[in-house]
Amino acid sequence: MSFSIQTNVSSLIAQENLRVNNEFQSRTIARLTSGYRITASGDDAAGLAVANKYRSDIAELVQGVRNANDGISTLQIVDGGLNNVAKILDRLKTLATQSASSTFTGNRTTLNNEYQALLTEITRQANNIGLVSGGTNNVNITVYGGGGSTQANSQVSMDLSGSINRVDSGSLGINSTSVAGGGSTLTGNSVTTLSSTTSHLAAGSQSFTFRVYNSSLSTHGNVTVTVTGGTSGVSGTDAVTQLNSSLAQYGVTAAINTSSALTFGGTAAFSVSVSAVSGGGNAIATATATAVNQGTYRYTSDAFSSVSASTTNGEVVTFQNASGAANVTFTSSHTTQDLAISVINAQTASLGIYAVVDADGTGFSVQSASDFSIVKTQAADAGTVFTTGTGAKTVTDADTTALTTANALASLSALATAVTNLGVVQGKVGTGQNKLQYAITLAQSQISSFSAAESRIRDADMAAEAANLTKAQVLQQASLAAMAQANAAPQAVLALLRG
Repeated sequence: MSFSIQTNVSSLIAQENLRVNNEFQSRTIARLTSGYRITASGDDAAGLAVANKYRSDIAELVQGVRNANDGISTLQIVDGGLNNVAKILDRLKTLATQSASSTFTGNRTTLNNEYQALLTEITRQANNIGLVSGGTNNVNITVYGGGGSTQANSQVSMDLSGSINRVDSGSLGINSTSVAGGGSTLTGNSVTTLSSTTSHLAAGSQSFTFRVYNSSLSTHGNVTVTVTGGTSGVSGTDAVTQLNSSLAQYGVTAAINTSSALTFGGTAAFSVSVSAVSGGGNAIATATATAVNQGTYRYTSDAFSSVSASTTNGEVVTFQNASGAANVTFTSSHTTQDLAISVINAQTASLGIYAVVDADGTGFSVQSASDFSIVKTQAADAGTVFTTGTGAKTVTDADTTALTTANALASLSALATAVTNLGVVQGKVGTGQNKLQYAITLAQSQISSFSAAESRIRDADMAAEAANLTKAQVLQQASLAAMAQANAAPQAVLALLRG
């Protein structure tokens, strides 16, 4: 081996090893002080990419847990409101049950005043919890919890949209119910077997024609409801359910009275006619039986006679109640009974006075929940809408004695359905809370698992790094000592020059 003073190879080797040892010590110190195994991308590029994915998933899940807790809070607010509505329904049922007893000797008007106030309160509270048409919670509520393989799997949905999930008094089908005295029996009806066990309309059907008008309808008209018995027939209770499912929107409700006969109630103006049974089975009402709402003040006309086309002076009639007066003029353009009824309702609906065709279809009935008067102030040159001659027309008082419980009985039927419908909504809200709670449990489990997986990749082994620091310090000191010896080695060449 030759000696060289130009290139000190040993020193270069010592320098390189010192550099390596310094970098090893720097990395070890960085890991010990940061707590991470990967302090730069170059430490483990592939591992860093995986760890970053876990960290991103954890961030999503942590916010998802917050979202789910917010969703639970919203549903708890809704649930509290629904519980309160349920309590109001309990009170409504109490009032209706009290009024439905023929032995009640108190003032049914007082009962009905509270009843109507509570119907308004239900709607107010339904607005507050957002379960009305256009309400904030009458939607398909979705909560993004994260952690899923797809966005769809990361969301929890609670469908509270549509009319079936609204809990205002109108959506529950009780806005037009009443517990005031009065109601409607079917004149000429001899069927009194509408029990929950007797079978009716086996392999048959029976139709009911309602002429109805209330403030929620834009026009009067005929509403035909057909009750079907199917192969084995239906009970009286089931028949009433079929009727009410179609009649609720019109403010008319059907019920079975204490004599097991069909009755009708409601605040709307209406009349009813019954058809014969088609097919077979026992009837639920006698064919050709009719009814007019006895729970209202009403005027019943003679057969309609249209104003003549040659009329110069039309017929003028004044309707008046505590809310005001309306003057209605009939001219030669009102050639049919339907046209005459339409012009009456156009002027009087704002007063709560409505006209509908009589059950027999030959005349019409003017009805109102409050007392009113009709005065014919001018007769037409030819033809009549109201009875011949000018002057006051007879308005019959609401019948509060012949059938005092019909409205209350009809209300009880409507309230039973309302309780069921409210229970469905409460069930959906409760299910939503449970789903979100389970989603939180899963998310927290995923957060723990993802955090552990990220830790195994990203975090430093502190015991190992402490040992590495000791190793790095020893190697550094040894490198420095060796480099000092390597730097001194060329001086040995001087010994060759002595002499």
